[in-house]
Amino acid sequence: MGLWDTLKTHAGAQLLDVLEWTDDSPNTLVYRFPIFQKAIQDGGKLVVREGQAGVFIAEGKLSDVFGPGTYELSTRTKPIMAFFESIKYGLNMPYKGDVYFVSTKQITDQKWGTQNPIPIRDADLGVVRIRGFGNFSFRISDPAVFMRELVGTAGLFTTEEITGQLKRKLVSALADTIGESKIPLLDLVAHYMDFGDALRQRLNGWFQANYGITLTDFVVENISVPPEVEKMMDKRSSMALAGDMNAYTQFQAANALEEAAKRPGGGGGGTFMDAGLGLAMGNAMGNTLGRAQQAPAGTFAPQAGLTGGGPPPLPGGAKFHYNGAGGQGEFDAQAIAGFVVANRGAQHLVWQAGWPGWKPWSEAADISRLVPPAPPPVPGGAPYHYAGPEGGNVVLSTGEIAARVRAQPGRHLVWKEGMPGWVEANTVPEIASLLGGGGPPPLP
Repeated sequence: MGLWDTLKTHAGAQLLDVLEWTDDSPNTLVYRFPIFQKAIQDGGKLVVREGQAGVFIAEGKLSDVFGPGTYELSTRTKPIMAFFESIKYGLNMPYKGDVYFVSTKQITDQKWGTQNPIPIRDADLGVVRIRGFGNFSFRISDPAVFMRELVGTAGLFTTEEITGQLKRKLVSALADTIGESKIPLLDLVAHYMDFGDALRQRLNGWFQANYGITLTDFVVENISVPPEVEKMMDKRSSMALAGDMNAYTQFQAANALEEAAKRPGGGGGGTFMDAGLGLAMGNAMGNTLGRAQQAPAGTFAPQAGLTGGGPPPLPGGAKFHYNGAGGQGEFDAQAIAGFVVANRGAQHLVWQAGWPGWKPWSEAADISRLVPPAPPPVPGGAPYHYAGPEGGNVVLSTGEIAARVRAQPGRHLVWKEGMPGWVEANTVPEIASLLGGGGPPPLP
C-alpha cells in the first residue's frame, strides 16, 4: 500500500487539500496550522500570501521556509517529502510535523518610553537626567531565526509577547546613542530624525541576528529634562537674547531694582533683601549704569573697566571649565569675568586642558585682565547700599546715610557685602555713632 493510500485509511484521518492562513488580526505574528490527526492530500496546495511565510517543522526540526506563492503538496517536492517522513512508523501516532504561518508584514505604531530617568553627561549642562518617548515599527525578516529563538512550540504568538523585550532593548541604547552623537541637549530637538535613524542602525544588526527582526522605523517624539534644568535652559535663552554675559548681568540687576521699586517703604526686610541680591549682582555695574543714563540721547556709554586695559577675546576663543557662583559649565573669559564682577566675594574656579588642577580666576591671565579693580571706598566713610523712605537704592557713605536719617524720619535700610540681609541704619555701630547714639541698638 502506498503512502497516500495508507494515510487515507488511517483511523479518523481527515483529508486537507489546501493549507492557508486568512486571519487578518493585526497582532498575530505566528499561527500553527491545525493538522493534528489530519492527512494532507497528495497534490494539495500550500498557499502563502503576501506578508506571510510558511514554515515546515519535521521531527522538531525546521525543514524549510516558503515565501509568498502557491506550492504543490507532493511527495515529489523534497521539503514536503521530508515533512511527511516525520510520520510515526506504522501510523500508530499522529504526525510529529507542524506547519506554521509567520506574518512578515510591518508592525507599526508600537510605543516606547523610559520608565525611569536616564543620567547622561552633556557638554553644556553637565550630568542631566532625561526622559524620552516615541514609537517604532518592525517586521519579521528571518522567520527561521524568529521561530528558533522566540516562538519554540507555541501555537500562537502575538506582538504583546515580543514588544516588551524590544522596548527594553531600545531604551537601553538610548543614552549610549545620545552620548555618541555629540549633539547637545539644547540642540537635540532639531535632530530627532537623525537621532532616530542612528539608533535604528545601531540596533538592527543585533535584532536581525538574535531575533530575526528588522527595525523599520524609530521615531523620537520628545526628550525631556527635569524642571530645574528647563529653568536653566530658559535662563541661557534669556542670556542669548541679552547678547553677552555682561549685558545679562546688568539685565538681572535692573530686574531686581525694578521689583524693589514697586514695593517701597513698608515691604519689609524681605523686599529689600530681594533688592540687595540684585544689587550684589550689579555691584560693579552701578557707576556704569549711571554713566549710561547721563550719556546723550542716541549714544552708548561704554562699560568702563571691563576691557581691563586690553581688547576682549575674539569670538570663538579659548574657553574655560568654570565652577563657582555663576553655575557650572564651559564659558569664555569674558563670561567668567562677568560672573566675578557680579559677585566678587564668591568662589570662582577655572580649569583648562593641560592644567594640573583648578585655579582661582585671578590666576588666569585671560580672565583677570578683563575684571576691573574693585571700586574705591566712597568718601566720608565705609560705603553701604542704602534704601530710604523716598525710595531708590544707591551706594552712600556712612556720613551721607547719617545725614539722611537725621533729615527725614522713617525707615532707612542699609546693606553691604558680607551682611546676611538689609538692616536698619541706626543699628549699624559706625552709623549710630554719627547719629549720637550711645546705647545699644534696639532689639529686632
